[in-house]
Amino acid sequence: MDFNLTEEQKLIRQMIRDFVEKEVKPRAAEVDREHKFPRESIEKMGPLGLLGLNIPEEWDGAGADMVSTAILYEELGRGCGSTALTVEAHLSLACASLNLFGSDMLKDRFLRPLARGEMLGALSLTEPGAGSDLKGGVRTKAEKVGNEWVINGSKMWTTNASVAGVIVFLVRTDPGGGSHSLSQIAVPTDAPGLHIHPAERKMGLHGCKTHAVTLEDVRVPLDYLVGEEGRGLQQTLTVLDGGRIGIAALSVGLAQAAFEESVKYAKERHAFGGPIADLQAIQFKLADMSAMIDIARWAVYRAAWIKDQGRPYSQVAAHAKLFATEMADKVCYEAIQIHGGYGYSAEFPVERIYRDNRLMLIGEGTSEINRLVIARHVLRD
Repeated sequence: MDFNLTEEQKLIRQMIRDFVEKEVKPRAAEVDREHKFPRESIEKMGPLGLLGLNIPEEWDGAGADMVSTAILYEELGRGCGSTALTVEAHLSLACASLNLFGSDMLKDRFLRPLARGEMLGALSLTEPGAGSDLKGGVRTKAEKVGNEWVINGSKMWTTNASVAGVIVFLVRTDPGGGSHSLSQIAVPTDAPGLHIHPAERKMGLHGCKTHAVTLEDVRVPLDYLVGEEGRGLQQTLTVLDGGRIGIAALSVGLAQAAFEESVKYAKERHAFGGPIADLQAIQFKLADMSAMIDIARWAVYRAAWIKDQGRPYSQVAAHAKLFATEMADKVCYEAIQIHGGYGYSAEFPVERIYRDNRLMLIGEGTSEINRLVIARHVLRD
């Protein structure tokens, strides 16, 4: 079904799908096996406008809507989770922060080359003591010294850090604490004192590079402040609302890939005198998988559409992220069951897809945090 997509959205989807089939999906196994950053695929996205898909044209983006951007993440996820998350972190986190809150100077300095695909971006929030608890846990601090910010601290789980040209950091600018003590500051990755540590060894998403980052007396101009001083937490939560739609769409793509592999395998694998697709136990699994993917896709597109209308979307984004990521976890589980012993083998894609999706239930708001977000809206309303 086309879910009432516009003709432009359908054309975007077909263009992305063709690109993924040619450039992304064939490299997915190698990217995972060799822990290889998918540079070839990423570099080819820039000229197509995909790395600035929903950035306004005035800042050299393609000016597409959030529904089109959700389609981008879904199709990339269907081909390669590592590639999809690299792009999602660039576009929905780093670019979104600068696009929503950055000054014209920052947009001209950083957002233009990010949107053109000349460099990637990153958003760095998490610290050893600050994951879900950003308000109270952030210890990285920035102090005004003359006409500069001097930043000291440590971050972890910074996606794209080693391949980015700029990182937007959430830092503490008021030692007094409280909800207005944090700010966002853009830091070029070649700034003296910025140390990017070796890539983390992870369960999945091996081609998507994630790093600890240390800042030792890193100095940037005062006007590298993104948005308002003391509004960093609020800005970050706004960015994460949009990012949740992105992660939800990515999980739909991963689930779709696992489903397609399962249908193919069920038709080819013979047992008990015929293809296992003839067995009711397998048919029921495929039926449930199809239904859950369809429902999740509707939830994602609905959240994206509401965002495009300029309406409040925090709750529906949390709905989509919670349901889609947990849906994909179930679909990938059943995909391995359908494959039997082969599903546990790295020779078959479903093993990789299962590992890749596991992060989606954690990043950009765990399932537990999304349930809290939803509950607060329900109880407030």
